[in-house]
Amino acid sequence: MTVIVTESLSKRFPRVTALDRLSVDVGPGVTGLVGANGAGKSTLIKILLGLSPASEGRAEVLGLDVATEGAAIRERVGYMPEHDCLPPDVSATEFVVHMARMSGLPATAARERTADTLRHVGLYEERYRPIGGYSTGMKQRVKLAQALVHDPQLVFLDEPTNGLDPVGRDEMLGLIRRIHTDFGISVLVTSHLLGELERTCDHVVVVDGGKLLRSSSTREFTQTTTTLAIEVTDSDEHPDGTRAVREALAARGLDTHDGSGLPGAGRILLLTAEGEETYDVVRDVVADLGLGLVRMEQRRHHISEVFHDGADHANAPAAGHAQHAAADHAHHPKEAAGHGG
Repeated sequence: MTVIVTESLSKRFPRVTALDRLSVDVGPGVTGLVGANGAGKSTLIKILLGLSPASEGRAEVLGLDVATEGAAIRERVGYMPEHDCLPPDVSATEFVVHMARMSGLPATAARERTADTLRHVGLYEERYRPIGGYSTGMKQRVKLAQALVHDPQLVFLDEPTNGLDPVGRDEMLGLIRRIHTDFGISVLVTSHLLGELERTCDHVVVVDGGKLLRSSSTREFTQTTTTLAIEVTDSDEHPDGTRAVREALAARGLDTHDGSGLPGAGRILLLTAEGEETYDVVRDVVADLGLGLVRMEQRRHHISEVFHDGADHANAPAAGHAQHAAADHAHHPKEAAGHGG
């Protein structure tokens, strides 16, 4: 079963191509659409809602053609826009009831659904206050509520964590996850923060310059690698325990690399595990030096590595690509800014 299908979908403007022959299938669940600003994410949503015509190709949402059945799609889909679009002089209740009525709900049902939805997004106690006095996080929740109030089959959430602090981002991501787990509504959420999608989504679609780089399950993106991350304590005898371990491992023929970009940068060593014996060597080296082992764990791939790989596809032959990917795991084990590995 698919909720979104695109086939060679393109959108060209006079000076830029926003989408370039994009073909992708999106199934039920929570799907992340990731790409840098200008990658074509918002343009794709507008086409899928039937609000902007494609230059070529075709697309379906919930089995409906975007070119001819836009109104029917919008009846079944909720949309949370990226930019602030809320009237400051009305309350959340008034606004969400109005949006519910616009979606075709009778007055009584609209009020009941509004109360339930505002409770779900955590605004029930504040529902009668004018929106102009809301914080950024509260305004984002109002936008989420109006996207959900008519009980859609699918919601499009365009950069829902924009402007939120780390606590607000975590709360919003939790709400997004619950949209599917609690209510069975499928979600397409866009973000340029890669770590958010790793934590929230079942499936991730990566676009760059309007082109598809990769579409696969989050588990496939973040499968474990053969790279070990090692962190040790210092001691009176070895005030720089990391350096001592690096030198001792080198003496045993194991090359390590600095784990820059990871939490504790400068104190993390990365090395390739050749097998179970590598774990034994590390354990023995740390014990012989009289140091404490803080962590020894397998690194996981990060979605950000797809962008490195995608760039390499365009600039190097296949053999070079394999070398680049291996080097990337060793030298660039990091996510987007603000999210540790």
